[in-house]
Amino acid sequence: MPIVPPNRCQLTMLNSMGGRDFAQALDRHVEWGIRILDLKDSIFGKGVIDLTDEELPRAKLLIDQRGLRTYCLSTALFHGEVEQGNEAFVRESIAKVDRAIEIARVLRPRFIRLLAAQTRSRRQITHATQYLRANCPWVIPAYRAAVERIHAAGFEATIENEVGGCIWSRPQEVLSFFDELGLSEAVSFTWDIQNLWQMGTPPSLEVYEALKPMIGFVHVKGGQSQTPLGPLKWSSALADASWPVVEILRKVVADGVTDAICVNPSHGAAKPGYDYSNVHKRDIDFLRREIPEIE
Repeated sequence: MPIVPPNRCQLTMLNSMGGRDFAQALDRHVEWGIRILDLKDSIFGKGVIDLTDEELPRAKLLIDQRGLRTYCLSTALFHGEVEQGNEAFVRESIAKVDRAIEIARVLRPRFIRLLAAQTRSRRQITHATQYLRANCPWVIPAYRAAVERIHAAGFEATIENEVGGCIWSRPQEVLSFFDELGLSEAVSFTWDIQNLWQMGTPPSLEVYEALKPMIGFVHVKGGQSQTPLGPLKWSSALADASWPVVEILRKVVADGVTDAICVNPSHGAAKPGYDYSNVHKRDIDFLRREIPEIE
């Protein structure tokens, strides 16, 4: 269920952005007024999926003591190459879904995140869903099985687009995948805006409108290009980004497609002479200043 009123939105960030020490990172969340958590890595030196039964109550206690809530478990499940074959792909993904659910039962997130898979044929294919259907027909059923397990356990699945050989490089690939997957009430799309840009689709309102029916969560990073609508070149704060940050996110919030936006570290090369000090806090302050509906 949504955790803020309609047309309002909370901010979160990857937990390690607050520091490599988990307790200190949570303290930084409190200091910055962030009340919900996106748990990924640097949790007692581990990824969230690798926490032991002994470590889980300890993590939950640290979270509860600070009045925080877990919003998303950002697992890396399904990030493998589809060409590794049915048995290997399923073994490396489905096998750990049940453990993610066990962890979720302790930490109580809204979302369990899966990742869009990789393909070594990315440069040769123009439509990944068609490629999967013809060459790797086990992939979508594997995702479907994972989503069904997550939903049956009382959580929501969300699938995020990645970079590199990601099967998603344009909106139509995302939409056709979810259409074939079905289960629209049990799964949504986490739109990492910069990741899709790196895969060749620059951020725009048109891209947002195309993806809107499937969006359930949004990840934001800055980033600059050398030319308008060109590829990502430099890392930057959101305030200096080359894409229309405020225009797109105002529409995201107004449309109520998500009740949380997650700030991520920007990809890209370090720009000579650019000030990278305290960039995570600058991003948070910028979004709250420019879009008052963001808390």
